[in-house]
Amino acid sequence: MTKSVNDRKVAIVGCGFVGSSSAFALMQSGLFSEMVLIDVDRDRAEGEALDISHGLPFARPMNIYAGDYDDASDAAVTVITAGANQRPGETRLDLVKKNVAIFKTIIPEIAKRHYQGIVLIVSNPVDVLTYVTIKLSGLPLGRVLGSGTVLDTARFKYALGQHLGVDPRTVHARIVGEHGDSEIAVWSTANVGGVPINSFCELRGFYEHEESMRRIAEGVKNSAYEIIDKKNATYYGIAMTVKRLCEAIVRDEKSVLPVSNLMEGDYGLDDVVLSMPAIIGRGGIEQKVPISLSEEEHHKLEKSAAALRAVIDELDLS
Repeated sequence: MTKSVNDRKVAIVGCGFVGSSSAFALMQSGLFSEMVLIDVDRDRAEGEALDISHGLPFARPMNIYAGDYDDASDAAVTVITAGANQRPGETRLDLVKKNVAIFKTIIPEIAKRHYQGIVLIVSNPVDVLTYVTIKLSGLPLGRVLGSGTVLDTARFKYALGQHLGVDPRTVHARIVGEHGDSEIAVWSTANVGGVPINSFCELRGFYEHEESMRRIAEGVKNSAYEIIDKKNATYYGIAMTVKRLCEAIVRDEKSVLPVSNLMEGDYGLDDVVLSMPAIIGRGGIEQKVPISLSEEEHHKLEKSAAALRAVIDELDLS
C-alpha cells in the first residue's frame, strides 16, 4: 500500500559522520517536524536520535527517532548518506564498488514500498551512486538527485570571496561535472555582483589571472582531501549542503543548483550522471538549466563524463 507523502518528514539512511551531521543541521533548520534515522547498526541510529533530541528544548518541536524503511515510506525527502568512508589517499571513485554493493541493499527496500518522495543521494562517488539509484529504483528521473557539486560550488564561492575580500554570497560562480577530480570551474561566466571575474579581480588589485584561476580551482578540487588528511572526514560542509537542498525541495523554492542529474543528450552527453544546474523544487529536479560553456570548459565536461562513464561500464547493476 502506497502512503501519501508527509511534507514535514525526512528520513536519513546512514548515521555516520555525514548522516548524523545532516540530521543535526536539519533539526536546527525547522524544515521538518519528524525525522527518522536508519542505519544497519540500530544502536548507532538510536544513539544519534537520542543525542540530537536532547537539544530540542533549544529548538523547535520535532519527533526524532530510529526506525526502518517502513518508517521512511511517507517521508518527503529520503537522504542517503550510507556507505564506506573515504580514506586518506583514496579518491571518491575508489569507493564505488564498495558503495554500489551497499546501495543494492538500500534502494530496493525504498522502491518496493512504492515511495512517492524525493531521494537525495549524498554518499560518494555521488554521481555514480545517483546513476545506480535511478537504475535500481525505477523512480521518475526528477525525483532522484545527488548533492553533486553544490558543496564544491560553495567552496569555490568561499575561496573567491576570501581572495577578493568580498562576501561569498555576492560571488556568482559554479563548479560542474563530476563531484571529484575531473570537476570543472566555470570561469567563463563567473562574476561578482554582475562584474566579470577578471574585471573585478583588477578592481581589487589582482592581475595574475591565469595563476590565480589555477590556484583557486586546484584548491577547491583538493579541499576535501586536505580536510580528510587533517581530520579523517568531511561532514559539516556537506551537512549544510543537505540542509540547503532540503530547503529548496520542501519550500518549493525553484532554486537553481548544480545537482547530480542524468544527461539525456544535454551538452552532447547521454546516459551518464554528472552535476549541471537544474531548478529544484517540490518535485525534485523540475527542469534542467542549459548554461553557456567555453570551448575549453565543454571539452573538460566531455572528459569528466567519459571518466564517469568508464566507471559505470564496470558496474554490475543486475
